[in-house]
Amino acid sequence: MEGSWRDVLAVLVILAQLTASGSSYQIIEGPQNVTVLKDSEAHFNCTVTHGWKLLMWTLNQMVVLSLTTQGPIITNNRFTYASYNSTDSFISELIIHDVQPSDSGSVQCSLQNSHGFGSAFLSVQVMGTLNIPSNNLIVTEGEPCNVTCYAVGWTSLPDISWELEVPVSHSSYNSFLEPGNFMRVLSVLDLTPLGNGTLTCVAELKDLQASKSLTVNLTVVQPPPDSIGEEGPALPTWAIILLAVAFSLLLILIIVLIIIFCCCCASRREKEESTYQNEIRKSANMRTNKADPETKLKSGKENYGYSSDEAKAAQTASLPPKSAEVSLPEKRSSSLPYQRSTHGMVDAERSKVHNNLKNQEGVDDMAAACGA
Repeated sequence: MEGSWRDVLAVLVILAQLTASGSSYQIIEGPQNVTVLKDSEAHFNCTVTHGWKLLMWTLNQMVVLSLTTQGPIITNNRFTYASYNSTDSFISELIIHDVQPSDSGSVQCSLQNSHGFGSAFLSVQVMGTLNIPSNNLIVTEGEPCNVTCYAVGWTSLPDISWELEVPVSHSSYNSFLEPGNFMRVLSVLDLTPLGNGTLTCVAELKDLQASKSLTVNLTVVQPPPDSIGEEGPALPTWAIILLAVAFSLLLILIIVLIIIFCCCCASRREKEESTYQNEIRKSANMRTNKADPETKLKSGKENYGYSSDEAKAAQTASLPPKSAEVSLPEKRSSSLPYQRSTHGMVDAERSKVHNNLKNQEGVDDMAAACGA
């Protein structure tokens, strides 16, 4: 009976000693925040004083690992440990394998019978994918082109840059969020290639010093010789100035030729008008000259009884031969028909002149109407 009480008393003394000793140890330094990539490892350290009996690690308020002085208590193979002793402290390390985004959260280390604990935060980043629409780009030498790289599925947006292994005359790039999708980053590379090579799109998470890249081939072809928009080599400055002067002289020559042509046309028109006026004057003179005989006929000074010797000789020659005993009165009577015939001829000539004058006036009136 007394022995059993002694055993119970010994157990109570040991528990009292454990409780008393538990109050003499504490956490010197707790774990620090950690950011890791998915599928990698996360490491947390907790430093405590000597004399501890039970140390526990929790993730999101769940115990994942326990340590005693006799050894660890492992409940999940993804959570392992390492330990380090020094003269005045003990360091416990929690190792989380194959980290997943669901592991993100609070990580704590604590000691039995101690109100203190150390806490940290685990952040898990996911590297998404990179995409370039074509793995083999074919472009024309010397012509500007652009290449687009897409970063999709990254939990933290990466910084995108380009590595060029191709000769170029110009290159630049610009990265921005895709409108309407703030989880997708675009980077557009503008370049003017001069030869074959490779283009590499690099996405980097600077906080983790981690990156992912995608490389595509760039093939440069010569422009077709008969292409419509082909641009030849640039002309030198002196050639451009010479062409400008030549075109200016050609323009001045064309203007001078136009002025000369206009002057010739105006001179020709004036000449035609002058010729037409001369014709009008000539026609007027002709009418005046034709009107003179009629005036003379109407003047009353004509002697209708006069006949020239030639007319008489012609009349005598036309008469039949007669005897010598022709009396003088008969001779006078024979001249009377001749006078009447001459008078008729004059009237006919006068009528003919009058008609010609009327016709000429009609022609002149028509010409004046056409000229107007």
